[in-house]
Amino acid sequence: MLPFVNMSTDGENEYFCDGITEEIINALSRITQLKVTSRTSSFHFKGHNAAIPEIGEKLEVSTILEGSVRVAGNMLRITAQLIDVASDSHFWSETWDRKLENIFEIQDEISLLIADKLREQFGHMEIGDHLVHSRTQNLNAYELLLKGKYLFNKWNPEDVNKAISLFEEATGLDPLLLDAHMGLADGYGFLATAGFAPREASWKKAFEHMQIVEQINPDHAPLNYQRANHAFFTEADFHKAFKYALKSIGSKPNYPEGQQFMAFLYLLKNDLAKAEEHLQYARAIDPLNQETQFYHGYYLYRTEDFERAAEVFRQLLNANPRNLPALMVYAYSLLHLGQIDLVLEEIAREGELMMPDEKSGLNALAYLMKGDNQRAAPYIHQVVSRSMDNASFQADAYAFWIYAQQSRADEAFGIVEKLFTHQSSILLLNYHDPLAKNLRGDDRFEDYADRIYPAFQPKAVPVKTNTSQLDEATAKACEEKLLSFVQDELPYLDPTLSLRSLAGRIELHPNQLSWLLNEKMGKNFNEFVNDFRIGHFKKLATSSANSHISLVGLAFESGFNSKTVFNTYFKKVEGMTPSAFLKRQS
Repeated sequence: MLPFVNMSTDGENEYFCDGITEEIINALSRITQLKVTSRTSSFHFKGHNAAIPEIGEKLEVSTILEGSVRVAGNMLRITAQLIDVASDSHFWSETWDRKLENIFEIQDEISLLIADKLREQFGHMEIGDHLVHSRTQNLNAYELLLKGKYLFNKWNPEDVNKAISLFEEATGLDPLLLDAHMGLADGYGFLATAGFAPREASWKKAFEHMQIVEQINPDHAPLNYQRANHAFFTEADFHKAFKYALKSIGSKPNYPEGQQFMAFLYLLKNDLAKAEEHLQYARAIDPLNQETQFYHGYYLYRTEDFERAAEVFRQLLNANPRNLPALMVYAYSLLHLGQIDLVLEEIAREGELMMPDEKSGLNALAYLMKGDNQRAAPYIHQVVSRSMDNASFQADAYAFWIYAQQSRADEAFGIVEKLFTHQSSILLLNYHDPLAKNLRGDDRFEDYADRIYPAFQPKAVPVKTNTSQLDEATAKACEEKLLSFVQDELPYLDPTLSLRSLAGRIELHPNQLSWLLNEKMGKNFNEFVNDFRIGHFKKLATSSANSHISLVGLAFESGFNSKTVFNTYFKKVEGMTPSAFLKRQS
């Protein structure tokens, strides 16, 4: 799905247009059988005039949804169309003119119709009766929420602070507006993590709003993702972080941030197979997100594919030279590749981005791995002294790595003990790092690993039953009823016929009809209906009474409403064009 284009004349409704796009993405993501590209990767193309085939290739999708939004006073016009990437042509389009006050009903109507059209074209999907639910009865609060989200997604402290003000105002109008409280938790968490506000006070505010969200909906995926971050980075509690991250993807498997964090935790635990599993899921739904790309590079680094890892981080830094996590792991990759001078150049050029102990620690490792012990010595002394004074978690982490490089196992494991007394998330992050590889042969290494990353046995998740599946006898009876109705009533002659409307006419739930067609009869809805239309067309076309009517006219009389769809499908089933078919008949 591409961001809907803002067609409003004043241009001030960009936030609203982005909000509509995000709501539809979230709605469609609720359909288990549907792969929906996440917001971040979708918005990568906002403002870019890229060709549909190029977009499809980068997102690895076969169908693209695009549209526009126009707001004029209290009226709203939304257009949408589904485009086949391979042919670069649309196979469905629709326009809605509605009152703005019914925004949630509009979003639900649009999402359901899009989902229906995808199901009719591609196969069985379980679609709920509603995909969008009202977030609030206060439209002013909702407008403030959308404005806040629009600013928050700019990812800089100035706009995040503005977003926080808007979220606060929204919760003032509706204290139970979950997404506004989640926005406040995300905003304060961002400021705390990035160092743009007092860490302890900001995390405290973030946690307060997390608790409010938990009271409203304890299974909210973004909440549990944020709880996982809080548990890891403020409590250094791997077990709790793992539990919340698992809960996040349990309620929303296609939540990319949750899948990314699960991959991250498994990497730290050195369970590379499980890490790759979650990473591949994240890359499938959010391939262009820089965070997804970072975790891909981090996976390559942890699996010691340093050359490819360095290339991933090089590309990330080209896109954003101030991406500190990418810069640090890029430097570590270069250390392993023996490109020490390049690391020292990076420190000299970008050192102001690093915390003092990070900069000293990286210098110490660079000179140490270069074999220049004389130049390494003052940096080592500085880092170790800071660690002994418990000055920072960064000093502890680099002291651990320095001792590992020097094969001083006793001192290294002495640093590790701080993890249990000082809750150092940085040590938690660095224990299995390739820079500590020299310690892996020590018997104590695995013992500490078991303490740091305790085994976690996830609760068994009940397997969801397919509620639309029919037993053999019922399926047979429904198939007979369907075929009898179609042959007697000829509903396929109506070009507006949909799976949902046909299901209503034979008194089946749409999900049951979808299952019956796809799983029992082996055809999607469009194939099923168009087969009858082709049969009707051939009867008309071979009758001399219709010789004065064009082939396209006969196709339209048979229920087709598109010349392209008719010609394409006819050739698919008959192996020749309609005109060639008629010549053969004559």
